[in-house]
Amino acid sequence: MTEALNANTGNHFTQYTRSFAEYWDDLVGWEARLAREGAFYNRHLHAHGAKQVIDIATGTGVNAVSLAQYGFEVTAVDGSENMLAKAQENAKSYGVKFAEAKAVDWLSLDETLGTERFDAAVCLGNSFTHLFDHEDRRTALRAIFRILRPGGMLIIDQRNYDAMLDQGYSSKHAFCYTGNNVDVGPVELHRSLAKFNYVFSDGARFELNMYPLRQDYLTHLLEDAGFVNVERYGDMRRPYDINEVDFVQQIAFRP
Repeated sequence: MTEALNANTGNHFTQYTRSFAEYWDDLVGWEARLAREGAFYNRHLHAHGAKQVIDIATGTGVNAVSLAQYGFEVTAVDGSENMLAKAQENAKSYGVKFAEAKAVDWLSLDETLGTERFDAAVCLGNSFTHLFDHEDRRTALRAIFRILRPGGMLIIDQRNYDAMLDQGYSSKHAFCYTGNNVDVGPVELHRSLAKFNYVFSDGARFELNMYPLRQDYLTHLLEDAGFVNVERYGDMRRPYDINEVDFVQQIAFRP
């Protein structure tokens, strides 16, 4: 998916217009992102024996395409039809196919997918911060839990909001959103909102609102949904210094 949307919008995906979807790849910086991150996710999924993987935050497809390149059977899901259409274009240009691609609301993910089950799910790109309501977060994670087979794996990431809230924003610009010539940073930051401003090289400007999830809180949500053995990584390494990393990855398992 992508960074999150306006907290006051009923549909959190309405800001992802076709033109915005076209800009998003400039922010992602595909080649640099895949070089730094692709092997980490693919290694963990292969080690777990996963074959069928669902990307529930596909966005323009960077992770879904990478997983397909590594040989996984990938179902691509996103809440924005515009982003999903761009993901399918990108998949074609990279010479891969998704097993299925569909726009789905996380809150009814399991109902929409019916009897489909997966070995693993990924929710990357700081996407879970789309959800501003505590109960919505619980509902979404329980839906993800239900679409996994017993023993299934979930990989979910977020910006390091702990450091951001406690010490202020800084970024090495080396992970997740690595595009050049894009000025990114928060214009408002407090415990219930991180409003980020994105200015592209041609002057195009976007603002997106995110809920600043703390790491312990997300771990609690995962365990509340039924996941066990939660592992944490900072910028895909562990151990890590909480004050020194830009992104945090959590890997959890369905018993």
